[in-house]
This record gives sequence, structure tokens and C-alpha cells, in this order.
Amino acid sequence: MGPQLPDFGCFPRWPENGYDFVHPDDHEIVLKLIPSERVMRREHFDGAYYHYSYGSTRFRLKPCLWLKVKTDGIDIGDSVETVGVNMERERFVAKVYGMYYIRRKGCILYRLRRDDTIVPNLYLAEHLRLLTEKAKVRRGEIPHPTPKAFDRSERLEL
Repeated sequence: MGPQLPDFGCFPRWPENGYDFVHPDDHEIVLKLIPSERVMRREHFDGAYYHYSYGSTRFRLKPCLWLKVKTDGIDIGDSVETVGVNMERERFVAKVYGMYYIRRKGCILYRLRRDDTIVPNLYLAEHLRLLTEKAKVRRGEIPHPTPKAFDRSERLEL
């Protein structure tokens, strides 16, 4: 039984088993992204490789050790509004451009992009309000029976 996907985490160190865990087509991408404190999204498992994303960048890795991170429900590409703090911080609307896990603080800091400009400060989730609506489907309440395969040798009675 595998992990509940999607989940989030980072690769603060390069795994010690060389390059064998990286999909052959994704070597260049992975060398640019890990090791780092960037928070990646692990989306699904195809039987051999986990499929990861960091924004629009996609890559595949075999199962390997990574640091799982609890998210705040904010992801790269989401629209957010900054929350003003005692007249010291400007309020504005931006998109999340990067996510970084800070181990000594135990939280994710978010880099924002406003129009075509990257905002120089990093923000905590408590200083952001999510504007992107994310639909959630709740578990069904009515138990439905599992269909059985039809056996042609049985006679159908009408």
C-alpha cells in the first residue's frame, strides 16, 4: 500500500544511490531542482516511477527517501491576497511562484509573482489569503454494492 497522493515534500539532500532513481529523460530537470528546499508535489505512481511537479515543471523518480511536508492548502499557481500587518505591509493580489520548506522554522515560505515582477519578500501562509477556489468532493454516504461478473452459463430468468 502506497502513500495517499498527492502529497508534498522536498529533497534537502541528494539520495545516496547515484542517478539510478531518476527517469533517463528527466536527468537535466532533476539536477536543477534537487537537492533544495523547494516543496515538490508528488502526484501519482505509474508502477515504476512517481510523477512529481514543481509548478509547470514535471519529472519522474523511482521511490526514494524525501522529506514529507505538511502543506497549508496553498500550491504553486494559486492566486493569493497578502494580509496587511499593522500598516507595515502593503496588501496586494499575486500568484504563488515558489514554495520553500524552512526546516528550522518547520513551515513553508511562499514566493509571490505580481504581474511580471517577482516579489522580493517571502511570505508565511498566515500572511496570505487563498483566492483560488478548490473544489472538494466528500465521501459518499450511500454504500453501493460491487457489481459481479455475469456468468453466461447461468440461465437468465425473466
